[in-house]
Amino acid sequence: MAGHARGLRRAVLLFGEGGGPGPVPGVPSWRRWTALVQGRVRTLGREWLCVPPAVALAVLGESPLPLVGGALAVPLMRRRLRSGERKRARERRADGIVALCGTAAGELRAGLQPVSALLVAAGATGGLGGAEAAVLAAARFGGDVPGALRLAAREPGADGLVGLAACWRVTVDGGAGLAAGLDRLEGALRADRERQEALRAQLAGAWSTVVLLAALPVVGLLLGSALGADPLKVLLHTPAGWGLLAVGGALEGAGLWWATRIVRAGEAS
Repeated sequence: MAGHARGLRRAVLLFGEGGGPGPVPGVPSWRRWTALVQGRVRTLGREWLCVPPAVALAVLGESPLPLVGGALAVPLMRRRLRSGERKRARERRADGIVALCGTAAGELRAGLQPVSALLVAAGATGGLGGAEAAVLAAARFGGDVPGALRLAAREPGADGLVGLAACWRVTVDGGAGLAAGLDRLEGALRADRERQEALRAQLAGAWSTVVLLAALPVVGLLLGSALGADPLKVLLHTPAGWGLLAVGGALEGAGLWWATRIVRAGEAS
C-alpha cells in the first residue's frame, strides 16, 4: 500500500495537470491529517502534547484546574525531553569515538600515516563532534594533537578521546605502534558500552515499576468513575477534593522523584 501511494504521488507530480504537489489519489485523508499533526508537533515541541489532555479534563470536569496543571506540566516535560536528548547525544558521541578508533586502526594497517588515518576516520565516522575542526587543523599543520583531543574530551560523552590522546602521545614520543593501542582502546570502550547496555537491560524492570507507579492515580480515577463516584467532581469542585488533589500530587511527585533517583543512581554506578 505504501509503495502504491508513492507511485501515485510521483505520477501526479510528474504528469498531473496542476504540475505541483496536492492531494494524492488513493491516500486516505486521515493519513494527511496525521502527517499535518506530526508536523505541528515537531514545530511546537512534544511537550505541548500535555495541553490536549488538560483541555479534555477541564471540559469533562468543568473546571480550569486541569488547564493550570497542563500549563505547569509543559516546562517540566520540556526539561525532561531535553535531558533525554542530551543523554542520547552523549551516547551517540561515545559510539562515534568507538567507531573512530576502529576505523583509524584499520586505516593505519592499510598503510596510512597517523595524520592521514585520523583525517579519514574523522570524516567517515564524525567521532570528533564539534571539535573536529580544531583537532584536524592541529593534525594537518603540526599542532598539539593530544592537547586538542583532551580539550575535545571535555564535551559530554567524549571521555574516550582522552585515551586516544594518550595513544597519540605515546606514538609520537616513544615510537610505539598506534594501531595496536587504538585496538586496545576500542576494545575497552566497546566493553564499557556493553556493560552500560547490560545494566540498562537489568534496570528495565525498575523503570517499568516507576511507570506503573505514575499510572496508578489514573487507574484510580477510572475505577472511581466506573463505580459511579464521580471523582473529578469531588477533586475539582470541593475544598476537601482540592486538599486531596494537592496532597496526592505532592506525594506522587515525591515518589516518582525518589524512584527515578534510585534507578538513575544504579545507572550511574
